[in-house]
Order: sequence, then C-alpha cells, then structure tokens
Amino acid sequence: MTGRTSPTPSTAGLDASGAQVAAIAANPLVEWILGEGWDTPTLPDLVRGLCQRMTALGIPLCRLRLHVRTLHPQYLGTSYTWTRGRAELEEFNATYAILNEERYQSSPFKAIFDDGVGGVRRRLDVPGIALDYPVLDELRAEGATDYVAMPIVFSDARRSAVTFAADRPGGFSTGELETIYGMLPVLSRLLEVHALRRTARTILETYLGRVSGERVLKGLVRRGDGEDIDAVIWFSDLRGSTPLADALPRPEFLELLNGYFEAMAGSVLAHGGEVLRYIGDALLAIFPLGDAATAGRVPVSGAAAACARALAAAREAVARMEALNRRRLEGGQVPLRFGIGLHIGPVMYGNIGVDERLEFTVIGAAANEAARLEAMCKTLDRPLLLSAELARLVEEPLLSLGVHVLRGVREPHEVLTLKNL
Repeated sequence: MTGRTSPTPSTAGLDASGAQVAAIAANPLVEWILGEGWDTPTLPDLVRGLCQRMTALGIPLCRLRLHVRTLHPQYLGTSYTWTRGRAELEEFNATYAILNEERYQSSPFKAIFDDGVGGVRRRLDVPGIALDYPVLDELRAEGATDYVAMPIVFSDARRSAVTFAADRPGGFSTGELETIYGMLPVLSRLLEVHALRRTARTILETYLGRVSGERVLKGLVRRGDGEDIDAVIWFSDLRGSTPLADALPRPEFLELLNGYFEAMAGSVLAHGGEVLRYIGDALLAIFPLGDAATAGRVPVSGAAAACARALAAAREAVARMEALNRRRLEGGQVPLRFGIGLHIGPVMYGNIGVDERLEFTVIGAAANEAARLEAMCKTLDRPLLLSAELARLVEEPLLSLGVHVLRGVREPHEVLTLKNL
C-alpha cells in the first residue's frame, strides 16, 4: 500500500528545487527557527533568540533591526532593534506620520517598501565611498563595517524588512550572507504568523474593545457565550444630531461626530472603561466591577472604585465637551448638547445576534435603565445624571433632582447629579 508523503516542516510552503530544499534544510538558522523559534511566544523573544543564534554561529552581527508592518488604525508597524551588548531590545511603534518624515524618506526602508528593491548592501569600511543613507554614517561611526537590508515578503505580498550590521573587518562573508538569505523564506512565514495574531488582536480591540476582544480571542465566539457581571453602565447621547446631519455636508458632520466621540469615548478609555457600542450618535460603555466569579458579591470597595472611575470619566467628558464648544463658538457654530446617564447593576456580558453576525455587548434591565436615565438629561436640562443605586457608592456631595418615572421602567427612580457640575 502506498501513500503520499507530507512535506517536512523545513520545506512546507517553499517553492524550491531539490538542491535548494537540501540547502535550506541544512541551514542552521532555518533549523533554529523551525525548532526553538517556532515555540517562541513573542516577537521580541524571537528577535533576541535569533540574534543570539547568529552570534553563536560566529556571524559578526552587531545590530539587527526588524520592522513588521501590521494592520492597525494608529501604527504603520513596529520596529525591534537588537544591539550586541545591550540587555534590552528597543521597540518602536511607527505612526503613519513617519511616512512624511525625513528619517523615513532617506532610509533603506523606503527603498524596500515603496520602490520594491530586492535588497540593499553597503560596505562601510571601504575608504572613499560616499554613503547614501544617513543611518549608514551613524553605524560607521559606531564601528560597523557592513550593512545589509532585505525585504520580508508575506503571502499577501505585503513587505516587512530586516537589516543586519556587522563590525568585523571585511564585513559579512559570502557564506554568512547565503545563510542569512537562505533563512528568510522560513523566517517570513513565522513572522507572518505573529503579524496575523497581532492583527487579529488589534482588530478585535479596535472594533470590540480591549476586554471584549480578549474574551473573543480566548474562545467566546458562539451565540449565548458570555457571563453575568456587575458593572457601572454608561450611556451617552448627542442632542439635536438629526437637524445637524441634515444641515451639514457629510464630511463636516462626520468630523463633528468624531470630535464628540473623542470627548466621550476618549474619556471612558482614559479611566479604564470599556466602550461597547456606538449607536448612531449614542455610546454604550461599562466599568466592570469584577467578572463572573464575583457577580453579585463584589466588595463595596471594588464597586466604589468602579463608580469613582466612571465619575472621573464623566467629569473629563464634560470638560472636553466644554472645550469643544468653546472652539465651535469661536468659529461661529452652535454648541453641542449631550447627556450622560450612569447606573450600576448586573448585566449579561457576551454574544447576542445571529450566528452569522454577532455582537459582544451587555444586556439586561440595568443597561436599559442607564439608557432611560440618560434620556432624562434633556427633560431635567442636566449633562449628567446618576441613579440612586450608584449614588449610594459615591463619596462626594450629590444633588437630588427628585423621583421620576423612567420610560419603560416600572418603579420610579430617584435621580441625582454632581453638585459642582
């Protein structure tokens, strides 16, 4: 009986002839990547281990810089720099603004990313040769003798890059460069795994929130998956947005909305809250008191701490909106009106929807009451309202605005606000 033999780990996914496969399999750096490197949990550990392996082989590596490009709303990618003799790896998150800066425009990275060059090598110890990248002068001043930059190409053709600097007279040997070049196809597959993992985490955190994204990443992906938690529930809304949307050009209205959400969601995130949903111009967020293990029996001190964070976020949001409205008045625009409702109680925190389209959010009577409380902000002409349940955990003077019937809520509620707001 015959069967098809599966490719070995060292050759899987590689388009190479038999001789090339044999050379790759015999490469000591490939052997390290497929062994120890594949079990390395983080990119910094991978970079550190690879550099240690290279120097152990006698390769005169004095600096390695790896730049991995990922899908992120704020960052173009992350650079990791290993320097021989330094205990710590240098990590740098490059924002998109760097594309317009001189240090990028005059770097080998631009040649690799934008111009598509297959590699850059410059000898730094040859007299009389003018160096065309500023980084080369810096490296030569530090004693480097050779510099090589190579693209790391992912399966979707996206490019990352890695650079190597040597400080031995004569630089890298031909054999050492062949060893380095030969490991790149395997290294690129491993780096792509790390990049995809980071991209998945980034997307989940960006669209679901840090805590919610972590829960989904850990496996809470089925409809109904979730847990009962106690939380401070935040619900805020922008007043009069419909006439604004009708009166303003779409780009201008989007800019207005983003400025409003910067004030609201930015304040929630700054104080440890979790933004769950943008509902048109409304915002749902929570400040969890604990998790499923502590639901219903969170210590008063823990609940008070969550309430304090929520109130601090509300104060900051109001201050940010005041600053935004001052700028609007200076520009001849009408100020924006808004409301924030804060309530505390038990909610189910998890997935709802249909199997093909789920949302990770909170549901329960407490979440509904927070929304109804916020709606009273317009009636009572206050930017912030607190429930009596939350007020009992607040250690500062509050102003009672009386007992009111909240739409859709059976029992009347006492409604309070901050005295100094």
